[in-house]
Amino acid sequence: MTEFLTATELDAADPLAHFRSEFEIPDGIYLVGNSLGAMPKATRDYVTEELDRWAALGVEGHFTGKLAWKDYHGLLTDQFASITGARSEEVVAMNGLTVNLHLMMVSFYRPTAKRHKILIEDHAFPSDHFAAESQIAQRGFNPSESLVLISPRDREETLRPEDILSAIATHGDELALVLLPGVQYYTGQVLPMADIVQAGHDVGAVVGFDLAHAVGNVELSLHDWDVDFAAWCTYKYLNSGPGGVAGAFVHERHIADQELPKFLGWWGTEASSRFEMATTFEAIQTVESWQLSNAPILPMAALRASLDIITAAGGVPAMRQKSELQITYFDRILAETLGARVQNITPSAMNQRGCQYALRVTNGDGKRVYEELAEARVLCDWREPDVIRVAPVPLYNSFADIERFVQILDEIVI
Repeated sequence: MTEFLTATELDAADPLAHFRSEFEIPDGIYLVGNSLGAMPKATRDYVTEELDRWAALGVEGHFTGKLAWKDYHGLLTDQFASITGARSEEVVAMNGLTVNLHLMMVSFYRPTAKRHKILIEDHAFPSDHFAAESQIAQRGFNPSESLVLISPRDREETLRPEDILSAIATHGDELALVLLPGVQYYTGQVLPMADIVQAGHDVGAVVGFDLAHAVGNVELSLHDWDVDFAAWCTYKYLNSGPGGVAGAFVHERHIADQELPKFLGWWGTEASSRFEMATTFEAIQTVESWQLSNAPILPMAALRASLDIITAAGGVPAMRQKSELQITYFDRILAETLGARVQNITPSAMNQRGCQYALRVTNGDGKRVYEELAEARVLCDWREPDVIRVAPVPLYNSFADIERFVQILDEIVI
């Protein structure tokens, strides 16, 4: 008979276990980092430092010292590049996720009378759907004709990779843009991003990704995959705080393309001449040329605090290694303890899942179960119509958190 390690034994052997002490964990069992990551303790120090600089320096803080605000966004660049598998000139911290998606589509959704369609998933996060629909309408096309929605097959929960590629091929001659998530927010499915890029490029389409649930969760290689553009928020697995500054990626082969349409702003022009206040736009020769306004320093300070912890932990590869151990453990004790009473609709294959579980109570009593979990101080979240999302985040969740969650779930589910 196979002997399995206990949660206590797994936690004792975990090289990342001590990073839990770097976070403020809300009372109870916090398993909702897929929605809002826990706060790094260092966040207070990083933000307070900028408040103190503001108090002491005033406007001179823009130009003074290693933390000068005019260059502050650059402090995040190398870590963003590492986390996303990009080159430093391809990534920038700016704006919010949906703002960045709109800015990217201004440049990369270039419809013509023949090639005008955008392919998204039928169960896309609402903001993505709204963004794509409104971009189509703004260009004078009809979303009912130009928005292509792909869905799982009947009685299936997730998209089959071959069906995604088939849909791209089917609409190829009319397809201007493929806009899909790296990780699907509802099911937690990791999509085959490299294959999607290849399929999109094969038919002459541009390919972009919403990486909100992928960044800091799974390993990415945006440059090598030849992704055209991507955008992401940072308040989930990157723990930047509510409404934290977002990120954007543009592949280097597009950066110098002066034919790309682009919304222009002061912060996208060359730093060396920016304060000359000229009205001739000199594009920065990196993705920074997509910037519009000067950096929001306090949210960026909060993000720096988290990125420094992620770097110290060994980055996404080390986090993913632990996550796969947690997934294996979670799968086993969930099946042993609850059997068919709870269904995990997240794919079982390790390369098709991140740390999020999408759980469905099979007797249809999921909302009651979720509410009783909340009363027991198990923090997870509910997504209509019937899914409880649970995410053991490797930086701060323990194997004991998983064990206790399953025990409480067993007590609640009939």
